[in-house]
Amino acid sequence: MNRVVILGGGAIGSAIAAFLSADPQWQGEILVIERDATYARASSALSAASIRQQFSTPLNIELSLYGLQYLRGLDEAFSFTEQGYLYLATPEGEATLRANQAMQNAQGADIVLMNPVELRARWPWLSVQDLALGTWGRSGEGWFDGWALLQHFRKKALAQGVRYLQAEVEQLNRATDGSLQSIRLAGTDERIEAETFVLACGAWSGALARTAGLDLPVHAKRRSVYAFRSPEAAPLAPLLIDPSGLWFRPEGEGLFLCGGTPLDDSDDLPLDPEADLFEASLWPALANRVPGFESLRLQRAWAGYYEMNTFDHNGLVGAMPECVNLLLACGFSGHGLQHAPGVGRGVAELIARGAYRSLVLSLLSPHRMAAGRPIVEVNVI
Repeated sequence: MNRVVILGGGAIGSAIAAFLSADPQWQGEILVIERDATYARASSALSAASIRQQFSTPLNIELSLYGLQYLRGLDEAFSFTEQGYLYLATPEGEATLRANQAMQNAQGADIVLMNPVELRARWPWLSVQDLALGTWGRSGEGWFDGWALLQHFRKKALAQGVRYLQAEVEQLNRATDGSLQSIRLAGTDERIEAETFVLACGAWSGALARTAGLDLPVHAKRRSVYAFRSPEAAPLAPLLIDPSGLWFRPEGEGLFLCGGTPLDDSDDLPLDPEADLFEASLWPALANRVPGFESLRLQRAWAGYYEMNTFDHNGLVGAMPECVNLLLACGFSGHGLQHAPGVGRGVAELIARGAYRSLVLSLLSPHRMAAGRPIVEVNVI
């Protein structure tokens, strides 16, 4: 029997399993190996879980538009707050913001340009004195329940006959022709063979690939999230991206989440929130952009990993040229959760049908690394 083994059962891995097991042209076994069924350290569970079309590459916009369509089709109980992203620019960034907005709308997004007067009129609590322009996602952007999306794909896959195994993959074993022959689980001599393997381990994908001698530029980069309360309600607040690198958004009555550019961007840091980032960088930026945030009170904080693709900050999807039966689905650099539906569908088509049939993801092929052709995504948060 044809077997596919998916390494990683987070949102991306489970989406692939769900779409593949639903494809009428697929005949075979699907095994998902996930080391932690609680997902306590999974990026899918620790993410601030949002969706936007304000990217700088057309394919990422297409993936987000499909993700939006998928989210809107879920059960009414699924939580999706559609208040938009707001990107702000000083005069130095105005031209880039204008060019991106034109390209985004040409792809079918609903992004509007707003001058400082218009920004202040819509959000009176916003300080605009240093700004030249903003772009706001009038529809189709916002935040959602990332845990619910992960569980949706996982439950769907299980109901369709996919088997999940809780174990940690320790070693990838290649055959003499370069193909991936088997994997070995940690703490055992057991080896699992398959015709096709999918590497969807998120931030751990690069390290696992190196056990097979494969150079994959995917690194675990810690990102901290802070929750705070403020007497400033900031009504109708979108997810705001400040020129300083700060982002923030509301999270229920009187509560906000925020994050920003880390002070220490080393690899594989402990999953503890960065100790000095909030006091040294984020709080001053918050008070500068929303004066009412000066009297905020920090409530809690946590950290998760970005699976950062240092080659071009875009996802790696498809077969590795030197190991053709190993398909990648990793390196999404912070936007993997919102793109899980599109990537899941695309990889499932590649396995079941031998080619993409709907959204063509070939631009994300790992072959671009060997060819030295990056598809740079500059809108990485």
